[in-house]
Amino acid sequence: MTGSGEDWLSDGLDVAGAESGLWVPGVDYIAGWRGAREAADRLNRALLGVGFELSDVRAVASTNEDGRGVVRLAGWPDAVDRLAQLLEVRADGCGGAA
Repeated sequence: MTGSGEDWLSDGLDVAGAESGLWVPGVDYIAGWRGAREAADRLNRALLGVGFELSDVRAVASTNEDGRGVVRLAGWPDAVDRLAQLLEVRADGCGGAA
């Protein structure tokens, strides 16, 4: 933190969302994030289980503007391409999507 008052809000944080109205008072973002975090953790364990490094590709928990949990996939393009290939092989072996 750099000082007193509300200066701490901008120390290393992107507060543009708060200024543009993306954070709505009264919305329970934490509950949505918790659910997303559980799903992201499960996906990250699965990624590790098939040989991915989380520094290359990982699931990240977030929420949308109304507090609903969202899981985003973040990764280097080559790692995401490898994941897509793995999923395509799995889908072909199962006759399509489950």
